[in-house]
Amino acid sequence: MNPSVDLATETAEVVPTHKLRCSPTAHDAGGGGINVARTVVRMGGRCTALCPAGGPTGDWLRRRLAEEGITSHIVPTAEDTRVSFTVHENRSGQEFRFVMPGPLLGEAEWRACLDAVSALDPFPGLVVASGSLPPGVPEDFYARLARLVRTRGSRLVLDTSGGALDAALREGVFLIKPNLRELCGHLGHELPDRASQLAAMHRLLAEGRCEAVALSLGHRGALLATGEGAWFVPPLPVRTLSAVGAGDSFVGGMVWSLARDESWPEALSWGVACGTGALLSVTTGLCRAADALSLREQIRLEPQPWEPPDLPHSGHK
Repeated sequence: MNPSVDLATETAEVVPTHKLRCSPTAHDAGGGGINVARTVVRMGGRCTALCPAGGPTGDWLRRRLAEEGITSHIVPTAEDTRVSFTVHENRSGQEFRFVMPGPLLGEAEWRACLDAVSALDPFPGLVVASGSLPPGVPEDFYARLARLVRTRGSRLVLDTSGGALDAALREGVFLIKPNLRELCGHLGHELPDRASQLAAMHRLLAEGRCEAVALSLGHRGALLATGEGAWFVPPLPVRTLSAVGAGDSFVGGMVWSLARDESWPEALSWGVACGTGALLSVTTGLCRAADALSLREQIRLEPQPWEPPDLPHSGHK
């Protein structure tokens, strides 16, 4: 719902006041869902990127998606699509990420996005909603989307945070992919260890908020909990060049695997492989298929102590 034109550059040192001479700028189509689509297509999958976009930046976004071989359905907006940028500081190796809020969408525009999803024919087996909501879009937008997707017998994968996540979980979704900070924010308390994290995930499933939770733990690995079991994947030893899009690549790897009817442990493995692969690409490059294939061979799955919860009937296929 909040795509962007992502710019990335490098400079020797980020300091105030002075002009900062930068390297040539990389331009990529970005935003949570767009990055997921880019990952799926790179892994050989097929998907449609549906998003609102407007102005010259929106036109550029449409062209860039076509160049990357991604089918898109653009809902036109009166205001311009946002531009965000990342600056890599060569002296320290640190990354500075500047993320804009996005255009103000009117009610007719955000409702048109729901209508566009509803009109998809054939309706997809997996719908992924990823990223923030732009100004003007109600906090319960993803909850409305979850209701729509469920009535069509499909499954919603959600990667968002704050009030948008809270509202969607009250409605119920198929899979959520929070990081630890986002999950703690939803619960209102810290989860300091593996046992507390698994207990929180178990509670979400038992209450019917979702059918699976993929919890990304950054440099500490990732956890997955479903009605079938729970698994942990330790972090892979790689040198991080950029963290941009790592979470989106994780989601892309998971949904690519799930769309191939692979098991939950396989989906987690591909999620970690793609998410880790994104760390190897400078700035907005995301995961390369060759890196994901290589990293997948290094994945070590660790089953966790788990008592499957009694899952409420979801209506999902």
